Amino acid sequence: MNQRTELSLEQQFSIRSFATQVQHMSHEQAQDFLVKLYEQMVVREATYQEMLKQQWGLDSDSTMA
Repeated sequence: MNQRTELSLEQQFSIRSFATQVQHMSHEQAQDFLVKLYEQMVVREATYQEMLKQQWGLDSDSTMA
């Protein structure tokens, strides 16, 4: 997973904008934001895993049918 994906200019701009927003946050705001961001990442990963299981027919519901 060391291979880096090339980002579009729009994505690079979005990252730069995000960095600027974070710089203007207080320490407490940044910590709260980081926890919420991590929660969203975990939910997204779980959603992707569930979608892949369904797509590949690995979920227990599809094997019972």
